[in-house]
Amino acid sequence: MTRKLALLTTLLAVALPVAAAAQTLVGQPTPWELGLQPAAADRMRDIIGLHQFVLYIITVISLFVGGLLIWIVMRFNARSNPVASATTHNSTLEVLWTIVPVLILVAIAIPSFRLLYFEDTIPKPDMTIKAIGKQWFWSYQYPDNGNFQFDALRIPDRRSAPAVPNGPPRLLGTTNHVVVPVGKIVRVLTTGADVIHSGAVPAFGVKMDAVPGRINQTWFRADRIGTYYGECSELCGANHAFMPITVDVVSQADFDTWVQQAKTKFAAAGTPTRVAAEH
Repeated sequence: MTRKLALLTTLLAVALPVAAAAQTLVGQPTPWELGLQPAAADRMRDIIGLHQFVLYIITVISLFVGGLLIWIVMRFNARSNPVASATTHNSTLEVLWTIVPVLILVAIAIPSFRLLYFEDTIPKPDMTIKAIGKQWFWSYQYPDNGNFQFDALRIPDRRSAPAVPNGPPRLLGTTNHVVVPVGKIVRVLTTGADVIHSGAVPAFGVKMDAVPGRINQTWFRADRIGTYYGECSELCGANHAFMPITVDVVSQADFDTWVQQAKTKFAAAGTPTRVAAEH
């Protein structure tokens, strides 16, 4: 009994700090995470809500179909029914298995179309950022805040967690961060300089392809201050896994200060700032 109690105490001592650490991780993947990342924008909350709604529906359908199959196997096998039924038609069943799936699809379609509409309808933006996908890093332009531009390359593993305590997550940290003010509508223009890329930040519910020769647009409004991570989610080549996105959501005052510093830092003859990244 004493040994079991000691083992339980040890497991709790290990599990509680892990659980506490998992709760503090916002804007990035969490070890042993089962659901989606915590939302930092209304769009992501709507996505999570739709995901949960559909999950409930498919769970009920799976349980019903599984139970039905078990009941059929037990009730209508050759041993229980040596004389097979000659029934070939049942109007009630045929009406039900036509109408019920239609009603389920309508119930899923209504919130789906609503979500697609609000994702595609961009409110009046407070600022615009242009994200340019390149092999294999992102370049960002701030046309509304001085029209400066910079590159964001992956931070090498030796400078990332767990090699560096409190360092950026491995394969997610970047040399320069996208910085936006909290509570503001940010329009994001995306394009590709070479091949098709796709920028995605799960906590914001944002994912948009960056296609060469084409400008796509999306938007988000972050409502929580913090650092959020994303990646290129389009298979864009050999170093596709080394093309992360880092977004800092700050107060308006901190954003204004950062803009003034960025204008000087990235003003070198109007050219992007490049820092070599290691793999």
